[in-house]
Amino acid sequence: MGKFTGVVLAITLVSFSEYSLSADPVAGEARYQESCINCHGPAGKGVASYPKISGKPMLYTKEKLEAYRAGIKLGPNSSLMIMMAMPLTDQEIDNLAAYLETATYK
Repeated sequence: MGKFTGVVLAITLVSFSEYSLSADPVAGEARYQESCINCHGPAGKGVASYPKISGKPMLYTKEKLEAYRAGIKLGPNSSLMIMMAMPLTDQEIDNLAAYLETATYK
């Protein structure tokens, strides 16, 4: 492994570790029940035109929610997602991402 690759990997791991340690999946589930379940269904399983959002890596969900919060359109339901993501704090996004990574529908 080259020196540059090693440095990038180390920075990525440190950044991800700090992110994942501060996330609270229990708080994420509570926020999910409050704001997301009506469209995405129990445990993010997806309903009608609203996609399954569970089982994705935390970083993926975090990046999507941050993009929506910034007003970036990413798909057909972007207007609704932008409206829903705008009030989310960084911590709430981290918590939602942590919950959704392992959420399962029973």
